[in-house]
Amino acid sequence: MTVAQTVTLIRRLTRTVGDTNAWSDADLLVDLNAEQERLGGVILTETAGGRWKWGDINYTAFPTYTMNLVNSQAEYQIDSLTGPLIILGVEVLDDTGIWHPLNPITLEDIQAQGLAQLEYLKTDGQPIEYEKREHAVILYPAPDNGVSVTLTGGLRILFLRGMSAITSVSATDAIGFPLPWHKALAFGTAHTFAVTKGLANELSLERNAQKWEKQLLRFIAKRNQDERPIMTNKDIAYF
Repeated sequence: MTVAQTVTLIRRLTRTVGDTNAWSDADLLVDLNAEQERLGGVILTETAGGRWKWGDINYTAFPTYTMNLVNSQAEYQIDSLTGPLIILGVEVLDDTGIWHPLNPITLEDIQAQGLAQLEYLKTDGQPIEYEKREHAVILYPAPDNGVSVTLTGGLRILFLRGMSAITSVSATDAIGFPLPWHKALAFGTAHTFAVTKGLANELSLERNAQKWEKQLLRFIAKRNQDERPIMTNKDIAYF
């Protein structure tokens, strides 16, 4: 369904067709986006570790963010990125134009080696590792002044993001997840309104929202039908 068609269904479920006094288009849009973001977060939570990464079909490009490297600067803020909810990897560009993936490391990994964080790989060079902390990634070592890395556009962060925002209740864009389960968004948004207004069908809307959400997650969990388990010679311990 398109956004407009989904909104029509929502208004039918809440008996607000043609009644923007009970539920204005502006308020409905807020509730619709809130429910869509919640569903997107649930989908990411359930699928982030899978081999087929999920994304909203309305995006036209993969979520990859390119930043400039700065000489001797190890820390790079990522809170300004477009919804980097889950980081998939970090890469740097060397001085010959070749991209190199960095290995993730934690502060605990560094301290377990008996080193203070500021002493770890403290000589500038080509970064080989990165640490995620709060709203930043920290590169180890910090980049040198274009000696082994390319500073301009030399840092790439690959990530998963939330749903693209719906800008109008009359939009003709498609909902960002597969068509057969668009009712999950419709019932979920209608349930929000029903709770606010104390509607008699609030529990029915909640049950239907949960039903469609479970079906959506079940589908996404099984969509890798082109992959098959491979038998290995791994030893089995018998006790």
